[in-house]
This record gives sequence, C-alpha cells and structure tokens, in this order.
Amino acid sequence: MKGIGGFYYVEAADGIYECRARGVFRNDGVTPLVGDRVSITVNDGDTENTIDEIFERKNELRRPPVANIDRVIIVVASKEPRPNPLVIDRLTAIAVRKGIEPVIVLNKADLKDVSELKETYEKTPFPVVITNGLTGEGTDELKALLKGKTCAFTGNSGVGKSTLLNALDPTLDLATAEISRKLGRGRHTTRECTLMKVCGGYVVDTPGFASLEFARDELVLKEDLEDCFPEFEPFIANCRFHPSCAHMNDKGCAVTAAVEEGLIAESRYRSYRAMYEEVKDLEAWQLKSSK
Repeated sequence: MKGIGGFYYVEAADGIYECRARGVFRNDGVTPLVGDRVSITVNDGDTENTIDEIFERKNELRRPPVANIDRVIIVVASKEPRPNPLVIDRLTAIAVRKGIEPVIVLNKADLKDVSELKETYEKTPFPVVITNGLTGEGTDELKALLKGKTCAFTGNSGVGKSTLLNALDPTLDLATAEISRKLGRGRHTTRECTLMKVCGGYVVDTPGFASLEFARDELVLKEDLEDCFPEFEPFIANCRFHPSCAHMNDKGCAVTAAVEEGLIAESRYRSYRAMYEEVKDLEAWQLKSSK
C-alpha cells in the first residue's frame, strides 16, 4: 500500500502490516513497489515482519514507481494549466504499450469549453469523462471506472487530481493547492505514492508533474508506435505498403487518408508524427542501455 524509508505497508485480510523486504531482494536488485502482490511473514515480539516473495507483475511503471495498474486516469484541466495534447498522447501510448487502459478525464469543465478535446478523444477507444471536482459533475461515471480496478491518477500539477479524488471520496481529505498565477502551474501537494481504497477499487495518487516525468522516462520504439494509437488499427491493413508503412504522409497510406477524412483526430496524428521522429533512428538495444 505504501513504501517509505525501507518500510513497506502491506494489506492482508486482517489488517495492514509494517514489513521489511528480505535481503535477497536487495541482492537481486529488486525493490517492492506500491501495487505489488506479495507474501509476508508476520512475526511476534520484537522481530520485524518480512516480505518474502513478490509475485509476477503484469506491468510496472518507474515514474511513478507502481505495479499492476489496470487503468491510468489522465486528468486534464480545461485551462490553468493549459492542456498539452502531446503530453496526453505520450501518456496514452505508454499506457497502451504496458497493457494499461487510459481514461481521459477533462476536469474544470466550468472554466472553459472542452468539446474539442472531448471530440478528439472520442475518436479513440479510451473512455472520456467530463468532470468538475467542485460540483461533483462526472463523479458517478468515474466511480464506475474505478470499481474493482487498481488505477493511477496522473496529470500536471494543478489539474485538480486531489480535489477530484476528494469529490469521489470525501474521507480521503487530500491536501489541495491553488494555481500559482505567477508561474501558471500548480504547487506540489502529493509527496509520495500511496495506494488508497476508493470507490471499491484502489487508487494511486501520484506526485505532481508525474505525467511529464512519466513521459520522458519511457520511449516507444517506432515499430511498436502504431499499436499504441489503437484508432489507427482499422486502417493499417489498407495501407499501400503494409506492413512496412510508417504512416508519415506516405503515398497510399490509409491512416493519413483517415486523418484527412476526419476519422482520426488531427492532433493525435500530429502527436504520432512527433513521437515517431523522436525514435525513428533508435534501436531496441539503445533504449535498454539508456535505462
């Protein structure tokens, strides 16, 4: 549920236990992560409880350091801070590659019209929810997406993650911060990753700027990139040079034709092109050596 200072807080059927990780994990270069499924030994007296085994992870993220995530809730403010489509699309691509379902949450809908953003992401398979943490708009829809799942909330500081979580479950009483007018961004309010029980599921509220760190810390290789934009899938097989088409305005590309016809959002395609340009000369071994 939480890790701090070498202590790990593990939920079991009868409560939460403070544990230390066995030395074998350190020797193997393995660190327990928030969200891990583990086996523990509970000791009596002065002997510390221990984490004995970390079960296989279905996925893991390094920034934030969490494991076994079902959904990433990407919170985007209508304004203050201004939405950045490329940052959003980096996050969705990384999530898809790791087998995590992205959910796009358009928050602070009272401050600015979000219909254009809504239309963009409704052309993807990702759930899109319009919310207002102050009025409770959209919280019922979001609660249904959280139930029975382990979810990570992410997004730039100031988008209203903590306010929105408090609207979902007022007992959380998470600290919030107002926007810094001078800097045009939010002050950091969340200090560490903690797994919380929310609406019948578990939620990780990640530290401020997690989305930017998350995006910089991961790259998707060019050969994997098209699969991370799932709205491309219905058109890829019709590309003239399939399966080698890069979808970079190539003649006979069915994906670029779909963009021109409005079937794929133009901003999503721009993000794809930007991400492709970044990795077009990168090989898998180079990516591994950089980590």
